[in-house]
Amino acid sequence: MNFTVPPATDPTPVFELFRGNHATELLVAAVAHLKVFEKLTVGAKSPAELAAELGLADRAAAVLFTALRAMRLLAPDSAGRLQLTPLAREHLLPGGAFYVGDYCGLAADSPGVLAMAERLRTNRPANSEPADSGAAFIYREGLESAMEREASARHLTLALAGRAKNVAPWLARNCPLPGTSHLLDLGGGTGVYALALLQANPELRATVLDRPEVLKVAAEFAADAGVGDRLSLVPGDMFNAELPPADVVLLSNILHDWDVPECRQLIGRAAAVLPAGGRLLIHDVFLDDDLGGPLPIALYSAALFSLTEGRAYSAAEYRGWLTEAGLTPGPVVPTLVHCGVLPGTKR
Repeated sequence: MNFTVPPATDPTPVFELFRGNHATELLVAAVAHLKVFEKLTVGAKSPAELAAELGLADRAAAVLFTALRAMRLLAPDSAGRLQLTPLAREHLLPGGAFYVGDYCGLAADSPGVLAMAERLRTNRPANSEPADSGAAFIYREGLESAMEREASARHLTLALAGRAKNVAPWLARNCPLPGTSHLLDLGGGTGVYALALLQANPELRATVLDRPEVLKVAAEFAADAGVGDRLSLVPGDMFNAELPPADVVLLSNILHDWDVPECRQLIGRAAAVLPAGGRLLIHDVFLDDDLGGPLPIALYSAALFSLTEGRAYSAAEYRGWLTEAGLTPGPVVPTLVHCGVLPGTKR
């Protein structure tokens, strides 16, 4: 397969429709379970104050408040405190003449809303308890992961490849790698992004590092792409494995699976194997720098929050972590399905 050929149509609307259920889950959880809007009846509160009053951890609060801002139900005042918008004040405060909170509450006991409320209160992804079947998309020592079992790893890896096949041609087209000899695709999954870059850059070699069961699928894709002689598949844990030196390190849709400490750790590990002038490419979705939206990314952030230990982050957050790791951030280059590439060049 030629992974440099883009789709004839943009599948972004399909992804937006698929993630739309999280709007209902977050809204109803805020209205019926957390009583967010009632907490702001008497005036604005800082995000930290409101999170504390709701009993939410930082990650959960960031996901919920970003979504409610994107829905135009909360807005920051001049001091950055969260306040009700006119829309929320008229329609989501009990006792108002045009109150619709009870209408929203009709879905309060639906499985999706109950699950979202539980995720927000516990700040834990689904199936993260020891007795459960394993968190789907993440691997962590001491937590059973579906990515460690052959059947589930194959199913999930192939499912994620559906998006990658659409987006990878745009990554290869919009992110040229002239003069690059070795690419390290960290947590590269199927390797589709690395394969597209190999096909677009005949002098390039690439290494994909991921869990062993995932790499079985990557090997099949590599054989079909005809570039297997320039690709190495290395099993390992990206948090602990020894990383090979590389001119470019790619973190494609990886960091959003992890909380802030792990993001900083992975960026630091990637930066350490780069030479001066080498680049780290963060290929991901990006919230607005003020964490006020956009809504499609805020809803994707809710999906990530529910299934992983992460969320969507802003380019500003990533730029801070790149700078901290000794890298100079560049501008975001768009790819497809709300994704883009934020490069950092090692000083």
